[in-house]
Amino acid sequence: MSTLSAVEKKIEALPVKVYVELPNGRRLGSASDAEVKLKFKDNSTVALLAAGQVGVIGEAYVDGKVEIEGSMRALMQAAVGILPESPAEQKNTSGLLRWVQRLRSLWRHTLERDARQIEFHYDLSDDFYALWLDPHRVYSCAYYRTPDMSLAQAQEAKLDHICRKLRLQPGERFIDIGAGWGGLLLWAAEHYGVEALGVTLSRNQHAYVNQLIQEKGLEGRVRMELLDYRKVPTEQPFDKLASVGMFEHVGRAHLTSYFSRLSQMVRPGGLIMNHGITSQAVDHQQLGVGMGDFIERFIFPGGELTHISHVLRHLSQGHLEALDVENLRPHYARTLWAWSDGLEQQLDAARQILTGAQGERSLRAYRLYLAGCAMGFEQGWISLHQVLAQHDVVKGNSHELDYPEGQAYPWRRDYMYVDEVDEQLRAAS
Repeated sequence: MSTLSAVEKKIEALPVKVYVELPNGRRLGSASDAEVKLKFKDNSTVALLAAGQVGVIGEAYVDGKVEIEGSMRALMQAAVGILPESPAEQKNTSGLLRWVQRLRSLWRHTLERDARQIEFHYDLSDDFYALWLDPHRVYSCAYYRTPDMSLAQAQEAKLDHICRKLRLQPGERFIDIGAGWGGLLLWAAEHYGVEALGVTLSRNQHAYVNQLIQEKGLEGRVRMELLDYRKVPTEQPFDKLASVGMFEHVGRAHLTSYFSRLSQMVRPGGLIMNHGITSQAVDHQQLGVGMGDFIERFIFPGGELTHISHVLRHLSQGHLEALDVENLRPHYARTLWAWSDGLEQQLDAARQILTGAQGERSLRAYRLYLAGCAMGFEQGWISLHQVLAQHDVVKGNSHELDYPEGQAYPWRRDYMYVDEVDEQLRAAS
C-alpha cells in the first residue's frame, strides 16, 4: 500500500472529520466541514502520518513543518484514531537495554543537570503560566471532590486533601520539596498553622514565592529557598514532608536514594506524601510512538516515569513504609483539559508574552503537551498516584492502634474524609 493510500485510509476511519493538504497541493477530505485541518510542507512528515507517529508529527508542528487548525480536543480525538497501537503497549525489554537505560538515567541526573532542566521548564515565563493556571498557580493534578468544581476549587480541594492526609497540626515543621509557586506551602501555613519550608530549583518561582511570603506577613513562619532537596540539612528532621510533581524529575536510577533522602529528612513516625505521575506499562520509562521523545525535547528534559509497583519497591528500599496509595488518574485528565482550554482561550495574550520565533515554538509545544497529556490520562496510558508513607518506626509495638505519642498515622482512613462525609450528609438531609 502506498503512503498516500495509507493516509487516505486512516483519515476515512477517524472519529472526527479531518482535512489534509499535502506538499504537492493535493487535498484529502472536505475543508468546509472539517474539525481538524492539517497542512504538510514536506513528504517525510506525511509518511509519519501514515505510520501513526503522532509524537514526531507534533515535533514537526513545533518546527513549522506542519500547520494545524482546529480545537485541541478534536485534534486529540484524531490522534487516538491515527495511532497504530497504545503508546503504553508493553514491549519486551532486553537486559542490555535496561542496563543502558539505567546508565543514561544515572548520567543525566546530577545536581547541575537537574538545575538546568528545571529552569528550562519552569522559568519559561511566570506570566505565561498565570494565563492558564488557577490563582494559586498550582501546577499539578487537582482533586475534583465534586464533579461540578471549577479548576480553582479543585486545586484548593487538592491542597486540603494533601494536608488532611499528612494530618498537619499547628506548630509542626513541614517541608515541601519542589514547592513550585508556593500553593501548598502557603496553604499549609495559613490553614493548618505549620512552620513551613519550601525548596525549588526555579529562580522565578523562588522570587515569586518570597514576595508572597512578605505580602502575607509570613516571614517568621514560612521560608522558600533556592536549594536542591539533596542539600537540605537533616540534623533537625521535619514532622511532615510533601513532594508534589517532583519525583518525575529524579530519574529511575536514583529513586531508591531519593526515598532514602526523604526518610532522613523526616523524624521517626513522621509522614511523607509523594504525589507524582506514573507509567501504565510496568517496564516503560516514557510513552511510545514519539510522544515521550516530544516531551523530552520540548517540555521536560530529563523526565522519567515509572510504574507504581517500582515506586513502592524503591520507597521500601529507601526505609519508608507505604501506608496509603490513591490513583487520581481521571482527576489529572480533567485538570489538564482545564489547563488546555484555558490556554486556548488566551492564545493572543500568550503570543504577547512568548514573542519571536522561539516564543511561537514554545507556545505550539505547550498546546500539544497539555492536550496530549490530557488524552494520555484519559486513555489510561499514564496515571497519577499519591503515596502516603511513614519513616520506619520500631516494630513490635502492640499499641499502634491506640494513638501513641509520636505516631502521626492513626491506621484508620476516615480522618482524611470525615468532614467531607459530614458535609454530604448535611446536604442530603
